[in-house]
Parts: sequence; structure tokens; C-alpha cells
Amino acid sequence: MAAHALADPLAGLFWGLAVTSLIVVPLYAGSVRGRAYALFGFVILLLSLPGAIVMHERLLAWLAPGVARLANAAFVYSIAAAGVHLASLVRPRLRGPGFRFLVSIPGMAFIAAGALSGLWLLALLPLRAVLAALDWHRALAALRWLDLLPFVIAALSIVTSLRLAREVVRIRLARTDDDGPTRVMRVPLERYRRRVPSPLSSRPLRIVQISDPHLGPWQSVAALRRRIAELCAHEPDLVLLTGDFLTMEGRGTPGALAEALAPLHDLEGRTFAILGNHDHESLEEVTGGLTKNRIRLLVDDEAVVETPAGSVQILGADYVGKGRKEHLEGLLARYPRREDHLRLLLLHDPLGFRFVPRGDADLTLSGHTHGGQLGLVSIGLDWTVLARSAWPDHGLFGHGRNRLYVHRGTGFYGFPLRIGVPGEASLLELVFD
Repeated sequence: MAAHALADPLAGLFWGLAVTSLIVVPLYAGSVRGRAYALFGFVILLLSLPGAIVMHERLLAWLAPGVARLANAAFVYSIAAAGVHLASLVRPRLRGPGFRFLVSIPGMAFIAAGALSGLWLLALLPLRAVLAALDWHRALAALRWLDLLPFVIAALSIVTSLRLAREVVRIRLARTDDDGPTRVMRVPLERYRRRVPSPLSSRPLRIVQISDPHLGPWQSVAALRRRIAELCAHEPDLVLLTGDFLTMEGRGTPGALAEALAPLHDLEGRTFAILGNHDHESLEEVTGGLTKNRIRLLVDDEAVVETPAGSVQILGADYVGKGRKEHLEGLLARYPRREDHLRLLLLHDPLGFRFVPRGDADLTLSGHTHGGQLGLVSIGLDWTVLARSAWPDHGLFGHGRNRLYVHRGTGFYGFPLRIGVPGEASLLELVFD
């Protein structure tokens, strides 16, 4: 480390806070909340801190003295914020905007940047080794600027994580199995962002889907309430909520979900919801919030609705972790297709779509994946980290005449940033070819 960096007492403070967080947060969590959360906090810090510590030393070794002091201060503040945020989750509840923007968001951004830094440094290691062996010091010096990339990505992703992309998504439904692929695969759709779609010859069915809102640091009650109100201003025929409403903070704040969903209160008869995997962890809070706003919860149940675009049959599947095939086949058989009705299936996890018999659902609406959360969607490409997995990540998929739309999410949970995959505030227009 450069002499000027060693002379800065903040460098030692960063190390002290890093070690203290790694020890104190799990001990505090274990004594108050139990082993599971203690292990969670320890693993999160263990994944983040090695990359952050190594990157801290690397940056201080070559940054100019004034910039190095600023970097030291930023590292100290960020590790302190991360520790305080993780400690606050021992007694989780929704916090005010001051705590969210001064502690939770910078703390989680630091955790993400640290994890990315570790992967990035490992990826660059072979190249650096080759350049060092060739004694190409100028190339090595130029390469050091790439150390900043994880922090640039994390900073840009804060903006991506706090905003939703407003879109009109036009989905053309197929009438026969000959109109689609023989296996589950991505199919084209029309997505209009910052432009008006072309007029249609007949009125489409207009749907607002709300998926994975996850009330928490990235999604306050006020923000979700405002976003739902903006979507309802499109005067949709149906508002369909496909699960995962809360985070740890949301679960610890009784009544928050009911307040956030208030714009749907006056749309009774047009609003339907299903449960996601996280909703089974706080069933009473979720069902209470839905009931208070007259949103009908479909737990392996059917609803039939008359809309200006025609009759619609809606099946709502409960979330199950095992036996998806048998569960879905049983639900679809119990409620057979109604003649002259558009048939929709609400299914939180899109992995189950492959078990829907061909021709048995015109459109399945899912969420769960948060659009892949890490990918290149922001620059117009469909690729995400889930692209090669079994999960349909985002957008439209087909299997015969069956269609699946995977919503990128109204919020997110888990990894602390959206990186290249913005959330979604879309109006879906369903059109038969």
C-alpha cells in the first residue's frame, strides 16, 4: 500500500470495521434472532468483504493522495452502513427515507460492489499474471483502471434499482398449437417504451400485472402506492397480482401492505391475486392486505370475469415447491376451459409453465425471477444470468399455443441490486392474431 494511504487513519478504521462487522453482526443476530439469521449475515459479509478488502488496498496503492483519502472515507462509510443495515434486520421493520437512503441503500450497494469486486479480480487475475510474466508494466498500469468497474456498475445500478421502466407490452396470442414452438422457448412480442404503440383494429384486453413488489428498502409504501396509482390510471380491465409482496422489513411492519395496495380498493371485481413463495412466510399479513382492498385471492381457484374485451376465465395457482406437474395438471383438470372464454393462468414461478398441457392456457402470467436481475436488458438485449437456466427469465415464451409472460418485477429481493435489468411498470395488451 502506498505511504500516503498508510498514513491515513481511515485505512485502519476500514479494516477494523470490516472485522468488527464480520464478528459482531452474526453474534448479535444469533443472540437476538437465532442461528438462521446469524448464518445469513455471516455468509453475506463473507461473500462481500474479501473482494472489498482487496479492492480497497489496490485502489489506495495507485490513487492520488487526495482521491485516496476520499476513497478511504467512502469505504469506511459504506462498510459502516452495511453493518448497521444488517444489524437492523435483526428486528426488521420498514424504515423512513433517511435510514433507507443514508444506511440501507449505500450499505447494500457496498455489499453488491464487494461481491462483484471479488469475481472481477478473479477474472482479471490470469490476464494480470500473463502481463507481469511478459514484463509489460505499461499494460498493467493501464489495466488498473478496470478495478473501478464494479463500483461504477454498483453506482449505476442504484438508479436502475430505484426506477421502473414504463412500457406498453403487446402480446399476440395464438389460436392453434401449430402457431407455436414444440418446446418452451422465447417468442417475439411488441414492447413500447417512450413511444406510443400503433392503433389496433379491435379493442385488446388491457391488463396491469403487479409482481414481486417486495416492500422494503428499495420499495417504500409510498413508492408502491404511487406506482400502482399510475398503472391504474391506464384504466385496465384486470389488475393481476402474481405474488411475493414483502421482504423481512415488510413482514415486520403490520398494515404496510394494505396501505400500499390502497389504490386498488375501488377496483373490486377486476383485481385478483395469487401467493408467491415468500407470501407463505407471512400469510396473515398478505391475506389481510389483499382482503382490506377487496382483492380476490385465488388459491388453486377459478374466477370468471366479463370485460369490455370479452369473457375471461382466470385460474390462480398456489405456490408449491415440489410436485409442480401434478399440482398444475390437477388444477387445470378441476377447472376445464370454458367455451368462448380467454383462459388465463396466474403462476408465480414460471418454471412450472412447461407442465401446462399444450392448448390448456392461452396466457400464463408469472414473476418470481425479477427478470433475471443481472443482465443486459437495459441496453436492449434479452440476455440475463438465467438465460441458460431452466427458468424463463423475462418476456414472452411459447409452447404450442400456450404463451407465458414473465414480468420483470415491480420490486426485488435477495441480491441487493438490479444490474442491467430494470423493474417493470407495464400495461399488457392482449391481441389474438
